[in-house]
Amino acid sequence: MTRLSRAEMQERNRARVLAAARDEFAEQGFRDTKIDLIAERAELTRGAVYSNFPGKRALYFAVLADLAEHAPPVPHIEPGRTTGDALAALARTWLGRMPPSEERWLGMDLMPEVLSDELTRRPYAQLMMLDAVLLGLSLERLRQEGRMVKVAETVLTTLHGASQLAAAAPGFGDQFNVAKACEQLAYLDVPDEWLELPFTAQVRAVNEPWAPPAGWDSVRNEEVSPVEDGVVAVLGLHRASAVEYAVRAAPDTTVTAVLVSGTPAELIPLARLAITELTGCLRQAFPEFTWPRLRVLCDGTGALARAAGVSAVSDATEVAIRVSDGKIVARAEGYGACHVVTKTQLAGAERETRGG
Repeated sequence: MTRLSRAEMQERNRARVLAAARDEFAEQGFRDTKIDLIAERAELTRGAVYSNFPGKRALYFAVLADLAEHAPPVPHIEPGRTTGDALAALARTWLGRMPPSEERWLGMDLMPEVLSDELTRRPYAQLMMLDAVLLGLSLERLRQEGRMVKVAETVLTTLHGASQLAAAAPGFGDQFNVAKACEQLAYLDVPDEWLELPFTAQVRAVNEPWAPPAGWDSVRNEEVSPVEDGVVAVLGLHRASAVEYAVRAAPDTTVTAVLVSGTPAELIPLARLAITELTGCLRQAFPEFTWPRLRVLCDGTGALARAAGVSAVSDATEVAIRVSDGKIVARAEGYGACHVVTKTQLAGAERETRGG
């Protein structure tokens, strides 16, 4: 028999813990599930569970993220060719991906846990804003007119509310009517002006190597290595939505958001869940040409951040770099970094670097 390496053993144990935790949460609910019962079900020790996850809530978020990432496509959904059709398809996909009624209470404690303290509330608010940006950008590429992030916010409010009520009040509401309402929201007339703020972050021309490891793009659900020319934004979860400043400043530039956290074991799974809940539906409901030119990579280990020269991260981190010809040629740190790095003319930064 082939002996497993330490890394393979850890991965196998982690998978066993996730499977056991999913079953316990589905049967008992989050509140009544005990770590000891998860360990017993996984045929592991309590210590083995804690060596993979720092606590029950972190494990709960990881279970929900894993389910979202592996959810199968909803049958008979075709991408919409208009904004209304696409939003109706998005709603049908969203509602069709909800678990069967006997498992639905698996996710019932998500919002109470998010609301339980500031550690989760503030990141989750930013993640919802990032979801609205992703959906809004897709709507804009389909309609080719104006900013649609406010419309996207309203659609997401409707869909999240429908999900919560489906779990809390089974039988309440009609899925066809929810899809029809989302279709009509495409034509909602709401003010949505984009303002460029006077940021004070300073851009520095640099000449540094850029050799990032691969990461998983939650938008397109594929492994990527962000080596091509463009902007990379390393963002703590209190600053996740700031990537829109990079996207708006240079719509034709490839932008990669690298999400980091000071509490990665708990909050990065929450980020994976929040983003994948939307993008898993978006990929099915919207034509591929409308998917935003924005990659979102959840960096739980900090490896991508370190490659960008960010050795220590927190949920307030905002660092943006400009990549050209395999080098980091410009860098900014602090509030507004995404905007100023993207707005800086690359040729000017390169000249300054050569001059230095």
